[in-house]
Order: sequence, then structure tokens, then C-alpha cells
Amino acid sequence: MEEEEEDYMSDSFIKQDVRPGLPMVRRVKEGIQKEEKQKEANEKNRQKSIKEEEKQRRDLVLKSALGSENKGFALLQKMGYKSGQPLGKSGEGIVEPIPLNIKTGRSGIGHEELKKRKPEEKLENYRQKLHMKKQANEQAADQFRIRFKNKQEERKMEGDLRKSQRACQQLDMQKDIDVPKETWYWLEAEEEDKNDEEDKEDECISSDLSVSEKLRILTAYLREHHFYCIWCGTTYEDSEDLSSNCPGDSAADHD
Repeated sequence: MEEEEEDYMSDSFIKQDVRPGLPMVRRVKEGIQKEEKQKEANEKNRQKSIKEEEKQRRDLVLKSALGSENKGFALLQKMGYKSGQPLGKSGEGIVEPIPLNIKTGRSGIGHEELKKRKPEEKLENYRQKLHMKKQANEQAADQFRIRFKNKQEERKMEGDLRKSQRACQQLDMQKDIDVPKETWYWLEAEEEDKNDEEDKEDECISSDLSVSEKLRILTAYLREHHFYCIWCGTTYEDSEDLSSNCPGDSAADHD
């Protein structure tokens, strides 16, 4: 039988969609549908693991209602229980059984809570370390400030002592005193020409007295014997003039 020739004037030929690019869109859609069918076929043919099979069987059993063959359900029925009825004498109990929380992993009980708690503990430890580090830095800064202040006070006291020694030597020599009462009352010969700001490491070798004790003793000596106040830089006429016009015998009294 010969094939019928297409009627170019028929409605089926005239109504064909001949928009540009349409065949390409159709082929893309067909390709996507083919891929989806192939995925479904692969999923069906894929061999399930033991865990997946166990989960599937478990879900199937849990979804199905208990039958009369179940001993517990049979006992409830004997006591007047009907399927779908709440438990309890007053009918205020649960209707559905308590859901099961199946543990499929091999970790011990409480492992999940421990995993949640570990990041919190790490964060708390990190905060404690930061706090301790901050405290250590603050303590180190305080200690440095104290040491620096003490060093400054010590240097100032050493300078005041050298001034007192120089003043004592000059005043003693004005009274024809050739030998100091104590060797450290005067500056040693090699120290006279040194700058007042220069450090002296060995000026206390001849005595066990500290710089502050030497300064206090020498200040009292100058006031009693020469009526001189190192802090005022003034020589008074007598002890009465000194006591009435000088604020005191320490640097703090003259601030």
C-alpha cells in the first residue's frame, strides 16, 4: 500500500508550531525527562544496605497498628479498651503509643550531649585564658610602674645625698674642720667633680646604712651643727630661726 502524501492544505499541517528554537527546547525537555527516569530506575535497582533495610522494616512495623495477636493489646481489649480510645479510667491518657527513639550509631549513651557540651567548654576555657592573660599583663604593668617609681625615687634620694655631702663638706671647712665626723659625710675626692645626675654604685661600701638613712642622719647633722636646711638651701642664724622659718626636716615637708 502506497504511503499517503501529506496534504499541505490540511489543518494538521497548517497548525504545526514552527517557531524558531522550539525543536531545541523540546529536545532539552526530553533529555531531562530521560535522566529522571534513569535515576528512578537506578534507585530501584540499587541494592540497599543492611541499615537501610532494617530502617525500612522498622518503619513499616511502627506504622502498622497493633493487632489482637499482640498479647499486650489483647489484655487491654479484655479490660474494655477499644482501638483509638485514650488510656486511663477517665479517658485523659495518650492515644498513640510513646514514639521510639532508635539509636543506630555505636556511640555510648550521652555522647550527643557531650558533643554539644564540648564547644561550650572550649569557649569557656578560651575566655578564662584571655581573662588570665589580661590579669597577668595588668600585674606586669603594675609591677613595672612600681619598679620604675622606686628607681626614680632612689635616684632622686642619691642626688639629694650628694648635695647634702657637698654642703656638709663646705660648711665644715668654713669652720676649719678638716676631717668629717663620718667618712661618708663628705664626698670622696674622686667624686667631687662628677655630675650630680651620675649613678654611684659603690658609695655605700664603707657603711651598712641605706641611702635614706644616710640622708636622714646627714640632714639632722646639718641642721644641728650648721643651722642649714638642704631642702630650703638656706643657712639660718640659729636653731630658733631654723625651727620658726623652716617647714620641716624632710623633703615631704617642703612640697
